[in-house]
Amino acid sequence: MAESVIVAIILGALQGLFEWLPISSEGNITVILAALGRKPGDAVTLALFLHLGTAVSATAYYRTTIYELIDAGITQLRGGESDAPLVFYIVATGVSGVVGIGSYAILQEIVSALTGGAVVIAIGALLIIMGGFQRVSPGGEVVASPDPSIIDAILVGAAQGIAILPGITRSGMTTGTLLLRGYDGSDAFRLSFVLSIPAAIGGGVLAAVDSGLQGLTPTAAIAAFITAAIVGYVSIDVLLRIVERVAFWAVCIGLGTAAIVGGVLVI
Repeated sequence: MAESVIVAIILGALQGLFEWLPISSEGNITVILAALGRKPGDAVTLALFLHLGTAVSATAYYRTTIYELIDAGITQLRGGESDAPLVFYIVATGVSGVVGIGSYAILQEIVSALTGGAVVIAIGALLIIMGGFQRVSPGGEVVASPDPSIIDAILVGAAQGIAILPGITRSGMTTGTLLLRGYDGSDAFRLSFVLSIPAAIGGGVLAAVDSGLQGLTPTAAIAAFITAAIVGYVSIDVLLRIVERVAFWAVCIGLGTAAIVGGVLVI
């Protein structure tokens, strides 16, 4: 029991740090769990569950933004404004849910047929692809962001839904998509992190309901959840500043290469 709680706390702390970085928190935590001997399916489920903690972090950190968004959105919708920012989040969240559930179902079929080493190699390949995507995404040169549109919502929602796959970084996919659509860096990150809240809650609940968190005791699950929430809240401001200065596309490629090498050694 004590060992499982300690491992859960460590995983929760890593989730709290990794979630805000475009390096795939789910992918890296799945690799760690696979290295600890977890079955691929269980590793993916536990990695998704940890997102519940960082969803709480993001909600607390952006509480004022969320309140203002809902308040202004209701007023705008009553006035017949269909392009209200709230509509952007509603549409994007709906698309994320549809794409995410489909991706999760496919993911469970894939991981159930693969060994731990093969899963790690697959995650490594996805990390490298993600690094390449971030490398070609523009950043910093945009003077002003456009107003969020329905097309933007559909595209970023689909990108976020695909990011349920371990190795595909949610923040990298969503911010990269928004950058490609002409948003500046600060607006892209803000939209991405607020949009992450319902997606993280949905992914965590889906994982818990689907498998019951096999192999994780209730005490360990609570410890992981609380740790992820606390570390996520403390680290989000610092990491948002760091992310503007570090070439995380290179980090993704480096981590992906290391995962492939490790997976080959396991096989």
